[in-house]
Amino acid sequence: NIIYDSRRNVKRSHYPSSQHIIWGDNRRFHVCQVCRIELQRMDSTPKTKRILFTVDAASAKMKLGEYLADNLETLSRMYLRELIRDGKCEVNGTHVNSGYRLSPCDFIEIEADVSRGTAMRPEDIPLEVLYEDAELLVVNKPAGMLAHPSHRDKSGTLLNALAFHINKEFLTQRRKVAKDAKIIWQNNESAIRNPHSAIIRPGLIHRLDKQTSGLMVVAKTARAHRILSGHFMKKRVEKRYLALVEGVVANDEGEIEAPIGRFAELKYWSVKEDGKHSKSRYWVQERYADTTLVELEPVTGRTNQLRIHCELIGHPIVGDTARGGREFERLCLHAYKLAFPHPTGGEMLRFESPCEFAADGTT
Repeated sequence: NIIYDSRRNVKRSHYPSSQHIIWGDNRRFHVCQVCRIELQRMDSTPKTKRILFTVDAASAKMKLGEYLADNLETLSRMYLRELIRDGKCEVNGTHVNSGYRLSPCDFIEIEADVSRGTAMRPEDIPLEVLYEDAELLVVNKPAGMLAHPSHRDKSGTLLNALAFHINKEFLTQRRKVAKDAKIIWQNNESAIRNPHSAIIRPGLIHRLDKQTSGLMVVAKTARAHRILSGHFMKKRVEKRYLALVEGVVANDEGEIEAPIGRFAELKYWSVKEDGKHSKSRYWVQERYADTTLVELEPVTGRTNQLRIHCELIGHPIVGDTARGGREFERLCLHAYKLAFPHPTGGEMLRFESPCEFAADGTT
């Protein structure tokens, strides 16, 4: 059967086990699936691919951004949002925003640089895992480690380490860890959102700054990722930090409220009149000669919020030289307590992790 699509000047030849699409200028593509199609222009650069999806009934009412993140696992949500914003994605031939609600049989076309997924390669990096089951794990991230790959740093991150840890048995069995990992991740075969794959992609629910240490929960399944993300959005998660701050804090406890925004020209986050509302709470744990150990709760979750609020009250965090703290071997900020309902059953899981700088307050 031949179907002609006048919108795209496309002829589609349907076969029982595969599909070919012939564009108006006779460029030919091979498509491996009927409902999930990946196209490669024969004369295009190897990095860019046009990827097509037909939305099934199970994915109806999902937001476009969420659907793409679920089905293009190795590409970051930020990159996918950029593609949607820049008109590189269409639904039924129309540009829509990332919040567009999908319907059954919607036809999605997106053009993406699939090579950006290679940063998610598994790396054998030691991890301190406090808890792990079939759906999630809780890890203690060390200071100085990025949570996820960036444009500049594509290895040595927490996600690289998690990708190896979660899939260690599978990769070891194949006895070609480096080669197989590269092939698997490049071909978008990770299983956190793809149940047909053997490899699992760790899904970050929240993040910590590079210089901040402490507890993080990571999803191992798509279901766990959705439920845990909902817990964070609905503020059903308890997060507490310990920080060693400069000077002796007078009050035993208090609240700090100040809007936080980004100064684009300085590429710097700080208190800003037109910034977003931000609120933190603190409790003094121990006072030393010239420093104070405080417990912090970020009521809201703005970028660098705790560092900015500590600076605002005149007690910057030790090691935060950019905000007035003294030089130290690390930033003295540690996410020491984390509690959340388990995605299956709702049992409250509670974890604590001590920090090395809280021993005696000396620096």
